[in-house]
Amino acid sequence: MHKLLVLYPEPADRLEFTTYYESVHIPLVQKLPGMLGCRYSLDLSGQDEGSCYFAVFEADFEDEQALARALLSPEGADVQSDVPNYATGGAVILSYPVAGSWSAAPSHR
Repeated sequence: MHKLLVLYPEPADRLEFTTYYESVHIPLVQKLPGMLGCRYSLDLSGQDEGSCYFAVFEADFEDEQALARALLSPEGADVQSDVPNYATGGAVILSYPVAGSWSAAPSHR
């Protein structure tokens, strides 16, 4: 599994970011070929006055090659060219292989 992680610093206008992100950008992202799943949050907990990030997005791909193919596709070009339309604070983009994974042990009551 390979992850794409996008961190969004505080935008100039939270409402404008949120409206555009949910109505325009996410529908573009959902068209990425080879994406196994994605999730985002516009409500990062623990934000104090000096916090760096407003929003986070993550997507799952089979491997690094699948992510590269998605980003090089026409749909990937649309997603990437759309970012400046809403991310006035920019975006920090990371990708990485998942080295380990586990589930919480079932609780016994």
